[in-house]
Amino acid sequence: MIRLKQLVLPSVVQSPMANCSDLPFRLVARSQGMRFAFLEMISSEALVRDVRRTYEMMRTVPEDRPLGAQLVGCDPAVMGEAAAKLEAMGFDLVDLNLGCPVPKIVSQGGGSKLLREPVTAEAIFRRVVRAVTRIPVTVKMRLGFSDGTGEEAARIARIAQDCGVDGIAVHGRTREQGYTGTANYEAIGRVKAAVSIPVIGNGDVIDGASAVRLRAVSGCDGVMIARGALGNPWIYREVEAALEGQALPSPPDRAERKRMARQHLELQQRYEEEPVGHLRRVVCWYFKEQPGVGEFRDRINRANSIEEIGALIDAF
Repeated sequence: MIRLKQLVLPSVVQSPMANCSDLPFRLVARSQGMRFAFLEMISSEALVRDVRRTYEMMRTVPEDRPLGAQLVGCDPAVMGEAAAKLEAMGFDLVDLNLGCPVPKIVSQGGGSKLLREPVTAEAIFRRVVRAVTRIPVTVKMRLGFSDGTGEEAARIARIAQDCGVDGIAVHGRTREQGYTGTANYEAIGRVKAAVSIPVIGNGDVIDGASAVRLRAVSGCDGVMIARGALGNPWIYREVEAALEGQALPSPPDRAERKRMARQHLELQQRYEEEPVGHLRRVVCWYFKEQPGVGEFRDRINRANSIEEIGALIDAF
């Protein structure tokens, strides 16, 4: 367990993922053992301007708790205002994004660009910590912009701690790496050694064994799962069992994968107004390593309706 101000996190948490960690994804994951998740990344500017699409991304239901919200931006005043708004809306934790590598975000001064702007990062931390009074504030970052040693992240982590931030999550890649290469768990350990607040490790956690290695090498207090959960909501119980030294649960068979893909599709219909292209992508997550998936994917990618996608799942 990870103890933060007025909140205890489980040792395994779900990362925010743009265009992935929406409400249907979270509800499916919770049904299979996920105990804490984040919304998709939220623009602080869009939130304070009450942009409709931003509120749609923040859709939730009572059973989708506890739930954190992650803000991206580079204006301390706007970040503080947006964080206070999230607290008032009832979210359980506010996270600040210093890790997004997407050029659009970086060119505007947000995400991983802040790793090179410690003065601005400090101003954001102080403003947000002052604005949020009842729930924890955390920061999610990469190892560095281009330096993979972890020194940039350690510097920012020390500043965050001094500003009253409650915890840190570190993705073991640089901004320049994007999602290529492998996560550097040793460098995450350097960030862990630099601060006394909890540090959650992130990167390449795809099963129980990788989670155990991340914790063993980095000494992190918890593990954050990202892409490893796409089409694999069973990962949370596996990782928790592995970290606790317990026997791993049996992997899902194809019937269980089909059942869960169907459930995910039904939740998408209920809560989201997504184009068929997004639904195709979501369904294919569940079968990416299954025999015959190539032909299945080809048929799914030609499907033009939710009903057709459902029938293809049943027939696979």
